Amino acid sequence: MKLSFELASSSLPETVHVDFRQCIVAGWAGRDLAATEHHIEELALLGVARPSSVPLFYRIASNQLVQDAVIDVVGGDTSGEAEVFLFSHRGETLVSLSSDHTDRKLEAHSVALSKQICAKPVARQAWRHAEVADHWDALILRSWIEEDGASVLYQEGNLGTLLPPLELARRFFGSAHIPEGSGMTCGTVATIGAIRPAPGLKMELFDPKLNRSITHAYTLSVLPEIA
Repeated sequence: MKLSFELASSSLPETVHVDFRQCIVAGWAGRDLAATEHHIEELALLGVARPSSVPLFYRIASNQLVQDAVIDVVGGDTSGEAEVFLFSHRGETLVSLSSDHTDRKLEAHSVALSKQICAKPVARQAWRHAEVADHWDALILRSWIEEDGASVLYQEGNLGTLLPPLELARRFFGSAHIPEGSGMTCGTVATIGAIRPAPGLKMELFDPKLNRSITHAYTLSVLPEIA
């Protein structure tokens, strides 16, 4: 799946085109193992099976990566969550933003299937990882959903609560360098209140040191769930 990114730079901005051949979703990627275990136990009460390892890497079809403003979903039980999206282009590690949109009803049957069945929206901007590596933990991940006609803050937290992205790459690929054609989502921060469906998601990766953001928003087109 070919995606395009506006690459912010201290020099002139440029557009990069990347042909993705695989996508990996890194789950259970928190640094605090006690907090991760608590979340696993919470989900187990809802019927979600424990992960076989922590972190756990889910393979997603590359054609699920999209940059559209609207995605189709089946039924009303899906929701998104903001995540850093890491990839390589011409030897450089680049950073963008994505949503690990998931079918929460199917999640109780199979987490892997629940993730595979939904498109993964990706932002159209990217940064060089080298420009943010020295203050990575201070980057802030946020998302908003619409409830009762109002925009409500749904997630907010700094990346210091998550495993470093190059560590996730090392654990999956055996190297801190992500191969060309691969994209990886790098875990998410906690929701404010319960995980819940919404008509769409707006998300942001904010860099407080350089005072810039990567943003993306999408809405859902809900297809009927036919028995």
